Amino acid sequence: MSLHKMQVMSWVYLVVLTLGAWIFHSAFFSWSVFVGGVISILSFWVSHNDVTKFFGTLASTGPMAEKEKVKKSRIGYIVKFWVRIVIIGIVLLVLIKYEKVNIFGLILGLSTVVFTVTITAVNVAWRYFFSGRR
Repeated sequence: MSLHKMQVMSWVYLVVLTLGAWIFHSAFFSWSVFVGGVISILSFWVSHNDVTKFFGTLASTGPMAEKEKVKKSRIGYIVKFWVRIVIIGIVLLVLIKYEKVNIFGLILGLSTVVFTVTITAVNVAWRYFFSGRR
């Protein structure tokens, strides 16, 4: 399964979780699930793009002059990773401090990508073991 399909599935799961939270709990809880899901999915999308670019620079290496380019690319990737983590932390801090979200709804929304990865892994394993092609 491609990462693009996983991103689409993440949006579908987020919609289902948000509607379920709205029906079974409240609009505020549903808003919290939605906000957490958007943060999680956008972070996954940015991470996917960064990893793709990083591996693209690794694949194009050749002579020794390229080694310096790869080193700079690796450092840039690590810096972008930590900047993204800090930005997410600040956003979460502001949302929680000023009580703009329900913490449990936020956690449920932040788990959207985890649900997607888990369900995708179980689906792939299921098809592998029960397809008869071992």
